[in-house]
Amino acid sequence: MEFRKKVDHLLGKALILIMGIMVVNVLWQVFTRFIVGTPSSFTDELARYLMIWLGVLGAAYVAGKNMHVAIDVIPLRSNEKSQKVMRRMVYVLVIGFAFAAMVVGGLRLVYITYTLDQQSPALQIPLAYVYAVIPISGALIIYYKISDILKIS
Repeated sequence: MEFRKKVDHLLGKALILIMGIMVVNVLWQVFTRFIVGTPSSFTDELARYLMIWLGVLGAAYVAGKNMHVAIDVIPLRSNEKSQKVMRRMVYVLVIGFAFAAMVVGGLRLVYITYTLDQQSPALQIPLAYVYAVIPISGALIIYYKISDILKIS
């Protein structure tokens, strides 16, 4: 559990950093647009990519804290043994989705954009860097859910 706390801490700090950069970036955009009169060319794109990273990594963080949206009508009306079984089943389904859609699909997306050498229009960075957050987040979700399954047992 000590490693999980370190991962939580690191991920939380990364999310705070991303949000801080995003706030400064948007403030710069407002300043250059309304005060200087010439909007900055990269801020819109950077804000979009930071929002992607914030949302996808935030999903992993929330999954690790078990604060995600859940319909818990049936588990609350069940006994403790049934609740554990249902929780395990949900965790296995989440692991399956995170692996298939986020890790495998995300790695394919990163590979394709890297192979095609797709660059972002304003920042001129490889889009593979932007999309790399998807398999990273998927791996984090898988780690968290496997940890949760082991904690239930």
